[in-house]
Amino acid sequence: MPLSEKHPRSPTAPKRHRWASALLLVSSLLALPVGAQTPSPEALRTQFAALRDKGTGQLADRSIYLRSTESEDRMQGEVHALIDEPFEQVRQELAKAAHWCDVLVLHINVKYCRAQRTATGDELVSGVGRKFDQPLSEVYWVRFGFKAVVDRNDHLLVELRAPTGPLSTRDYRIVVEAVPQASGQSLVRMTYSYGYGTAARWAMKTYLATLGRGKSGFSVVGQSPNGKPVRVEGVRGVVERNTLRYYLALQSHLQSRGTPPTAQLQQSLDLWFNATERYAEQLHEMERADYVAMKLKEVKRQATVAPPPPG
Repeated sequence: MPLSEKHPRSPTAPKRHRWASALLLVSSLLALPVGAQTPSPEALRTQFAALRDKGTGQLADRSIYLRSTESEDRMQGEVHALIDEPFEQVRQELAKAAHWCDVLVLHINVKYCRAQRTATGDELVSGVGRKFDQPLSEVYWVRFGFKAVVDRNDHLLVELRAPTGPLSTRDYRIVVEAVPQASGQSLVRMTYSYGYGTAARWAMKTYLATLGRGKSGFSVVGQSPNGKPVRVEGVRGVVERNTLRYYLALQSHLQSRGTPPTAQLQQSLDLWFNATERYAEQLHEMERADYVAMKLKEVKRQATVAPPPPG
């Protein structure tokens, strides 16, 4: 989520800033190409090989490739990555809705997450807010339907989808696809996307002119006179930062699974913070101790406080 660590806490902050926050906080929750047909495992491997051969969107000499697109009414970010986790473990963790709250809550702006079963299927009730301790009465609630579209021993495809959001935003998605790779590794793709209308477009412009001014993404779009890369800013920068934060949450959750249960949460928080600090220029928002203390409090709260009813 793109709010600065310098976001004003005062309840008298200009309303336009709070409207911008509503859009940006919720927009960081999700996922994949609209209207895309279910791909095959080999298609994902082919896509990754093409990215690796060209070096398209590669981050910091790692096997992580990030891309983004912007159209008139939709934003999308996509990460392809090779991870050192066996596919069966990835499948066991990500094919179940309950495990996804352990992923989402690592994000700095996710204040609450609870999985529950409804008459129409699994649902994730998520509360998103600002980058500091915040009561649940002030968060924005989004309800995501969860579906394992493909769940086989050679291919996993899961989708989290919310039809609506604040300020005329719509069709929020997180789609994650994974296939086994050689040497006990897994190939993963996470795509994040949402649609928006006039009110959301205005809120985004307000954010970029104020709290988001000077923030960049990762894609190189030019070169400065001194030869340094110029990175994308604006809306695509917002999408790229959010996409990577959620991918790193997914990665950190998977890496923490070998830790004793009593230490898993602390381990996943440490892993997420360390991972984001590798890209501190774009992602740093608060200090480690503050982040960990805030998250431990939020996780304890979500275990004892029921989510609001639908509507």
